[in-house]
Amino acid sequence: MSNTKDGSYVNPGGEFTRDQRYIATRITANGQDGYPVEPGRYRLVVSRACPWANRVIIVRRLLGLEDVLSMGVAGPTHDARSWTFDLDPGGRDPVLGIERLQEAFFARFPGYERGITVPAMVDVPTGQVVTNDYAQITLDLSTQWREHHRSDAPDLYPEALRGEIDEVNAVVFADVNNGVYRCGFAGSQEAYARAYRRLFDRLDWLSARLAGQRYLVGDTITEADVRLFTTLVRFDPVYHGHFKCNRQKLTEQPVLWAYARDLFQTPGFGDTIDFDHIKRHYYEVHRDINPTGIVPDGPDLTNWLDPHGREALGGRPFGAGSPPAPPRADETVPAGHTPLGA
Repeated sequence: MSNTKDGSYVNPGGEFTRDQRYIATRITANGQDGYPVEPGRYRLVVSRACPWANRVIIVRRLLGLEDVLSMGVAGPTHDARSWTFDLDPGGRDPVLGIERLQEAFFARFPGYERGITVPAMVDVPTGQVVTNDYAQITLDLSTQWREHHRSDAPDLYPEALRGEIDEVNAVVFADVNNGVYRCGFAGSQEAYARAYRRLFDRLDWLSARLAGQRYLVGDTITEADVRLFTTLVRFDPVYHGHFKCNRQKLTEQPVLWAYARDLFQTPGFGDTIDFDHIKRHYYEVHRDINPTGIVPDGPDLTNWLDPHGREALGGRPFGAGSPPAPPRADETVPAGHTPLGA
């Protein structure tokens, strides 16, 4: 049995198994777990390279929580000890004063032995991690932080659609979000073949679902779209080659490619994507898959701005709300890292 840096492992049969033992503490409106929602109290630590962290970055933007929930951005690579703040002056997060995310985990759980993962919510007064349960964090931002949403924020988790959103999220996670990793880290040909078939069967299912509707659930953007998008946007730069998910590129799947471009061109989505960080993370960190650490120059990313034509399907991206404001200057992706700044 071999282990990865986040605590996941490949079993004797070659199957990649993700460690999902996250810190389940929640930040809630009523403070039921001892951590009430309070503006300025918590710091969201992310890496723009990570698809799970990217979800939270997008949701925070769409809901307009920038002024009440600060964000620290770790560099695109890490070692066995965790993510580092090498993008900040002196290599320290300017709010938490730490060099490694590991320090926040150890502050609450000395000798913490599970994965030191992003996204993570850190309690600024104590410097202790609160949670790294990425799936719950985005749902709580939508439901528990509602008092602090911008006045015209979209409802990303509408109560009437939660059952369907949860069902879609469950299969997308199993077969797509985690499915690409099951391909990339497979330890046997048989395990890889099973993961490969499962991934592309689900992508075909998603293509059929999205052929006649603009968004995954209902006629507005929801949590389900956020979760699928962060995998699709990494597909051609990373998963197609690096993880051997190569039946087709995203650009060769017409419905999903148009759907992904539609979201990329929607404020709050594409303006969070740092393709440079994404490629550097996967190709430099995963030395068991890419021993040389060479990062490919391609693919050409300017086509993310091509017309998508999905408006013809109707739908209202933000429902009764409106687009978020442009990213803050200190949270803008560098121009050379995204086609939006080309």
